[in-house]
Amino acid sequence: MNSRLILTCVALFFFLSNTIAQKDDPVLFTVENDPVHVSEFKYIYAKTNGDKATFSKKSLDEYLDLYIKFKLKVQKAKEMKLDTIPALQKELAGYRRQLANSYLIDKQVTEKLVRQAFDRTQQDVNISHIMINMKPGALPKDTLEAYRKLADIKKRIASGEKFGALAKQFSEDKSVKENSGNIGFLTALFPKGFYDLETVAYNLPIGQVSDPVRSSVGYHLIMVNERRLARGEMEAAHILIRKKKDRTDAKSKALVDSLYKAVTSGSTFEELAKTFSEDKLSAKKGGYIGKFGISKYELDFEDACFAIKNDGDITKPFETSVGWHIAKRVAKKDNTDYEKAKRGLQTKIQKDARYEMAKIAMIDRIKRENKFNENGGKLISFASSLTPEFMTHKWRAADVTSKDELFKLGNKKYTTKDFAEYAQKASRERMRAGKNAKVKDVVQKLYNGYVAETCMKFEEEQLEKKYPEFKSLMREYEEGILLFEATKMEVWDKASQDTTGLAKFHKTRSAKYRWGERAVVNQYSLKATAADKLPKLKKFVTKNGAKETLSKFNGADGKVVSVQEKTFEKGKNEVLDKMKWKVGELSPVEIDKRNKSSNFFKIESLLPAKEKTLKQARGYVVADYQDFLERQWIEQLRAKYKLDINEKVLKSLVK
Repeated sequence: MNSRLILTCVALFFFLSNTIAQKDDPVLFTVENDPVHVSEFKYIYAKTNGDKATFSKKSLDEYLDLYIKFKLKVQKAKEMKLDTIPALQKELAGYRRQLANSYLIDKQVTEKLVRQAFDRTQQDVNISHIMINMKPGALPKDTLEAYRKLADIKKRIASGEKFGALAKQFSEDKSVKENSGNIGFLTALFPKGFYDLETVAYNLPIGQVSDPVRSSVGYHLIMVNERRLARGEMEAAHILIRKKKDRTDAKSKALVDSLYKAVTSGSTFEELAKTFSEDKLSAKKGGYIGKFGISKYELDFEDACFAIKNDGDITKPFETSVGWHIAKRVAKKDNTDYEKAKRGLQTKIQKDARYEMAKIAMIDRIKRENKFNENGGKLISFASSLTPEFMTHKWRAADVTSKDELFKLGNKKYTTKDFAEYAQKASRERMRAGKNAKVKDVVQKLYNGYVAETCMKFEEEQLEKKYPEFKSLMREYEEGILLFEATKMEVWDKASQDTTGLAKFHKTRSAKYRWGERAVVNQYSLKATAADKLPKLKKFVTKNGAKETLSKFNGADGKVVSVQEKTFEKGKNEVLDKMKWKVGELSPVEIDKRNKSSNFFKIESLLPAKEKTLKQARGYVVADYQDFLERQWIEQLRAKYKLDINEKVLKSLVK
């Protein structure tokens, strides 16, 4: 095949590809030859209109007009080079990072973690443990010693020795003296750093002992004693009568029994708690102690509260180590709906070490999809060339001259020089390793971090290509920022700062901004303590003004009457609208619900309808002036920029 024929075939291929693409996603309109495809318009039309996106001709025409105006303004913003402003670029980059996170992490792995967490929250698990403390960064020989010690203890349990007795003898958990290693009931999610322990607790058969399992505080042997349906979360209140040295238990019991009799006879729980409960903190709130899950309070208290069947029900008096209680169920949270629990669990998981599993899965996928290939020998050579100075702040990447290829991702190569620059910036990680750490181990750890970061950055750069919705959201946000800035400069700032133009605009439309007929009134207010003076006050006010009224009634008894002058437009006040608009007219008396004062109006004068000054109507005038400037701006943009609409494509969208 000759070269001319090859070129002809290639040209034909691109022509056909372009023709097919145009058929699949034709151009609806262009602004200055900048195309807007059907896919973009349909996406934003459906998103904006929601259930009202009927695709009727009227609806499409209306929205097309709006979107054309939007694109005209964006074109102007680009011409003004607003997209080059550093502050706006920074804002857009921040939004992109935030949006990218939801696309970067493997959604399937995340969904599995959320589902796993939800399933675990449906059960409480009672466990015992034997723990050997282990500080973060412990040496391998120390971790091996702890592991072997627990492995030997497990053999002794298998030979018949009691778990609790061995826990008392060997466990380094300080609570072991009181509980023989029995932690009690727990529920997922376990604290950060205890995911592996949580997994063992929910998977290990009851009565069996686990192999040593690592947590953030050490190694553990786990034995599962019991599982039950999760108790969930309770919202409760209580009345407490404490055990006291100067009061016999019999008297305490008699007091709580009398309170129980009172509450079951009609007295309110909250008032009794405020008056008699000896839990000072909750007594102020009517006994309310808030929401709590398992293992927060003493087991006897927890058992009694979670045994209450209905909201509003109370317990009979029951005893704990601190005294006698009557508990009331306020509400109980239902945690059995996965969709309701999903969002909260996602937030918690993102802060947990288990979330790293989703990142690892994501990085593995990126490597597979982009033919990741590494040269381990070059990394070993690089590590061998380094001295212990690598673990200090003195080390510099400039000393590294080698540009050997460490790995390849997609079509891009990453060299020892690239990695060295990354390692220099990671000075904290290098120095944190300590003098006793081996250089090759520190290099390997940093290399793993470098590969992971590189993969994530590589994937982030591909998001627009891989996810059309991501591309649409980014375009939408970028153009939204540009539209805001352009409109601010061309319309909003002009409307508020162009005093001459605003005054001229008001003058030509002053008839639009008018006061209706108005009444100037005095509002009289008489304190509840002087309510008996109301008849005299009303009679006096009919013939006298505010000054005389205040002088007469605010004497020896103090200030019992106050007056406020107010102006109301006709039709804008319910009380005045029910009155005759006549000077000297009094309104009916109304009692203020808050302070029980007596209030009424007296019409002092009536003002005729008239035009508002610019100062009086400024808010309305500015708003109208903004609309005027925007219409004017759109006309200018339509005249300036070339606009082509494909009517045939538009017609094809109509349903």
